[in-house]
Amino acid sequence: MGWRVMAIRGATTVPENSVQAIREAVKELLDELESHNSIDPDDIISATFSATHDLDAIFPAAIARERPHWQNVPLLDVQQMHVEGSLVRCIRFLIHINTPVLVKIHHPYLRQARHLRPDWSMAEIGARID
Repeated sequence: MGWRVMAIRGATTVPENSVQAIREAVKELLDELESHNSIDPDDIISATFSATHDLDAIFPAAIARERPHWQNVPLLDVQQMHVEGSLVRCIRFLIHINTPVLVKIHHPYLRQARHLRPDWSMAEIGARID
């Protein structure tokens, strides 16, 4: 079986700009990612986290780094571009992984972020290369 690079998207929101609220939301988001996808952290190429401008209490990547086996995953935090009227207190991720060619990917969209991608909020997207 061949391998390819795949991207997994996900997002969540937090009720307030605090370390505790951000930590809880990121942990929940990554727990959802790992419980619905068979991901070996050694297969993660990189993970980029973005946060809206109203979240600055802690880096989401610092929370990810605390997870078992994520110590060697290349992580990056960026600020999400602000667009008037967009979802507030939102954390997103884009994770690139090495994966077998035929695999189902679950893109976790939680809390108020479910409205960003209702087609993906609890969907498994199959990827197949023929």
